[in-house]
Amino acid sequence: MGDHLSGPEKREVSGRRTAQGEHRLPPASAVLVAVLTYALLPSELLFVPRFVIPVIEVALLLALVATNPRRMTRQTRWSRQLSIAVATILIGTNLVALGMLVEALTHSSTPGGPLLVAAMQVWLTNVIGFGLLFWELDRGGPVARHSVPRTRMQAADWRFSQDENHDTIDEVAMTSSKAAGWVPTFVDYLYVSLTNSSAFSPTDTMPLSSRAKILMGVEATAALLTSLLVIARAVGSLTG
Repeated sequence: MGDHLSGPEKREVSGRRTAQGEHRLPPASAVLVAVLTYALLPSELLFVPRFVIPVIEVALLLALVATNPRRMTRQTRWSRQLSIAVATILIGTNLVALGMLVEALTHSSTPGGPLLVAAMQVWLTNVIGFGLLFWELDRGGPVARHSVPRTRMQAADWRFSQDENHDTIDEVAMTSSKAAGWVPTFVDYLYVSLTNSSAFSPTDTMPLSSRAKILMGVEATAALLTSLLVIARAVGSLTG
C-alpha cells in the first residue's frame, strides 16, 4: 500500500501514532474477555449449546491473528469482513441474551441473584462488542487509519476531540490529529462504547454518520434497558 504514496503522503502517514500498525493484543484480548463472559452466562440466557458461539468466535479470531499476528499492517476484503463478523456475532448473540434476560427477570419464580450478575455480564459484552464494531467501521478500519493518506481515507464516522483541538493552547494542540498525525486506536473506541453505555449518549466523541448514530442508539438503548432491569429487580427484592 505504501509503495503507491507520494513523498508528502508518505511523510504524513509515517507521522501517525504507531505508524507501523496497531497492535493486535488489545482487541484480541477484548474478544477473549467477551467470549469468556458469554460462555459463563446462566443457561437461561443461552439459545444454543454453551460453547457453540465461543468456539465460532475463537476460530474467527485465530484466522485474523494468522493474517496479522502482531501488528495490523495487512488487510484484504475477507479479513475485513471477518473482523466485522466477529463484532457483529458478539453483539447479535448478546442482544438475544438481553431479550432472554428480560423474560427471566420479569418471571417472579426465577432466582434474582444469578440473573443480576448475568445482567452485568451482558452489559460488559455489550461494551466490548460495540467497541470492536466502532473500531472496525470508522475511516475504513484499523489498517486504513494507519496506512492510507487522509485525503484518500473513507469519511469519518466519529469525531474525536483530537480531530478539532489543533487551534488550542500549545500543550493540547501538539497531540491533535492535524499537528501530530493522531489517529484513534482500539482503546479510544472502547472508551467511546463505555461512555455511551454509561451515560446513554455521546460524551466527548460525536457520531457523524447515520450508521454511527444508529449503532450508538442501539447500544445506549440496550444498556439503559439492562440498567432498568437491574434496578427494578433490586428494588423488588428489597420491598419483597
